[in-house]
Amino acid sequence: MANDSKKKEYRFDTKKLRAGYDPKEHNYAVSPPIYQTTSFDFRDVEHAKALFGLRELGNLYTRVGNPTVAVLEQRVAALDGASGAIALASGMAAISYTLLNVAEGGGRILTSPYLYGGSTDSFKKVYPKFGIHFDYAKNLENPEKLAEEIKPDTKAIYVESISNPSGVLLDIDAIAEVAHAHGIPLIVDNTVATPYLYNPIAHGADIVVYSATKGLTGHGNVIAGLVLESGKFNWQSDKFPHFSEKLYTLRDIHENNRSYLEVFPEFPFTARIRFNYLNYFGAALSPFDAYLVLIGLETLSERVAKQVKNAEILAEYLKNHKYVEWVRYPGLKESPYYELAKRDFPKGAGGLLAFGFKGTTAQREAFLDAVELFKYHVNIGDARSLIVNSPQTTHSELEPDEKKIADIPENLIRISAGLEDPEDLIADLEQAFEKAYV
Repeated sequence: MANDSKKKEYRFDTKKLRAGYDPKEHNYAVSPPIYQTTSFDFRDVEHAKALFGLRELGNLYTRVGNPTVAVLEQRVAALDGASGAIALASGMAAISYTLLNVAEGGGRILTSPYLYGGSTDSFKKVYPKFGIHFDYAKNLENPEKLAEEIKPDTKAIYVESISNPSGVLLDIDAIAEVAHAHGIPLIVDNTVATPYLYNPIAHGADIVVYSATKGLTGHGNVIAGLVLESGKFNWQSDKFPHFSEKLYTLRDIHENNRSYLEVFPEFPFTARIRFNYLNYFGAALSPFDAYLVLIGLETLSERVAKQVKNAEILAEYLKNHKYVEWVRYPGLKESPYYELAKRDFPKGAGGLLAFGFKGTTAQREAFLDAVELFKYHVNIGDARSLIVNSPQTTHSELEPDEKKIADIPENLIRISAGLEDPEDLIADLEQAFEKAYV
């Protein structure tokens, strides 16, 4: 839905609690109600005509829109400064609908090699069968040369603001300038950072995607995704003719066919996802799951601030450890991304870090089996601290050459810092190291 929370401009921590919700419109309920219904009654025949003709926005069928889900969409749009947002059933649905929407009919996406493994694997397995191909950029860290890699049929640039698992940071502002100079949008996956640490739209991004499963919700109890748009990109271009296509389903009261740009000028990208991809592919977020994300958002700042602090403490502990080969965390002074972290992430560079285990495969696996307080599984951004061997799990789909390009060595261990006492976390790692080297 469109972001209608601009009546009064509040700061971040107020928005995360209040944006997109007026209790007067929901029987004065303090917490957003869960509208657990498949569909909604029409006032009359004219109301039904207006809704189906998209001449009036409202609740028709929960697959394409629901009041609980709408509060979530408007709240996150307010946090990101977006003109529109759409909530979906998973982060992968957010990525796939975004890429299909931007490159419909075929084309190329210039992307980062530093991505979540599932994204990379889908890029080679799924999208080429739909005529969408991916080029892994060699100059993302040298944006002045990036233009050389943009081809005539390149439809977008796709990156992560903080990469999973290695914490690679990019100069998003400079990349956005290159993208816009060539008439293509910049898409940023902001899952690791969350809007608390980083606002991609303020740095030039046109589309932002989230796996709300992770830090946005923060409790490991829901699968959800979001797509947001800046409202600033010009989709009226020969590169994107599908946005100017006039459709019968968008006709006005005089039966004139209209385009998404005409009907939804402020948020055509997310509107097109809603009424094309969500409507017909159906990855709808349930009202109950939307409610869980909303509850998680209420503590976003407090959670992420503590996770950042714990990640910083763990990185400092690990960087001098005798059983650790290296540590990757953008907040470390030794990191090649430290200056970017200081410039673009004043609240911290996230709760994700990775280190190289110095030992044999058997010792590495014994270490993972020995942790007690850390939880060994593949989520990130949880209130609980998590640990995993990414090359063998979350990025196991990558072939050896792909891991090399992504700079993911086999001894990499990823930590997602939670909210526990950092001294307890350090003690847990220490006892696990000692057991692994017995």
